[in-house]
Amino acid sequence: QVQLVESGGGLVQAGGSLRLSCAASGSIFSTGTMGWYRQAPGKQRELVASITDGDITNYADSVKGRFTISRDNAKKTVYLSMNSLKPEDTAVYYCNVVLRTSYSSSYYNTWGQGTLVTVSS
Repeated sequence: QVQLVESGGGLVQAGGSLRLSCAASGSIFSTGTMGWYRQAPGKQRELVASITDGDITNYADSVKGRFTISRDNAKKTVYLSMNSLKPEDTAVYYCNVVLRTSYSSSYYNTWGQGTLVTVSS
């Protein structure tokens, strides 16, 4: 089965940096847009950043200039480099990958299980 394995979350002080990774595994034929979402306590999940298979990026206004999304297609991995972290960045971060499996002709979204990022003030 297709799985997204996330890593890199943790506790960091305000102004610090973290790098999240999300690696897709399984019978994956190809991948499309990859993205990172986050969900803070009591809030809905929101898009943080996305990157297309053509390396076109999109960022939420709240993270522009601080976060950078990138991908390694050979490794089927998407990264989120987070700098100048703020307490309001505290959330569970989820990766999302648009993919096609080796046994299907259609693309669909697959979610990771989330990794907690806590930014202390």
